[in-house]
Amino acid sequence: MAKKQSSAEKRHRKSEERRLRNKSAKSAVRTSVKKFVTLAQKKDPDAETALKEMIKNLDTAAGKGIISKNAAARKKSRMHRFYNSMKAHGTAAQ
Repeated sequence: MAKKQSSAEKRHRKSEERRLRNKSAKSAVRTSVKKFVTLAQKKDPDAETALKEMIKNLDTAAGKGIISKNAAARKKSRMHRFYNSMKAHGTAAQ
């Protein structure tokens, strides 16, 4: 006969699965931000693609409720501002 499990055990198991899934998504966001910032500072032409990828990761995480929509919007805004300033400084120096 099967051993009966308590709802607390199942709840703990499920929360652990969610925690790991959320941790993975947050890590992907952080990695994409770091990749974008590095490329933008080097004035690499791939920075624009990295920016789009970062925005996609932020929107995905915000849509799933992993980070708040305002936090995602704030980070996107700051990164766009950073990208534009790096682009402006890059053309002025050349």
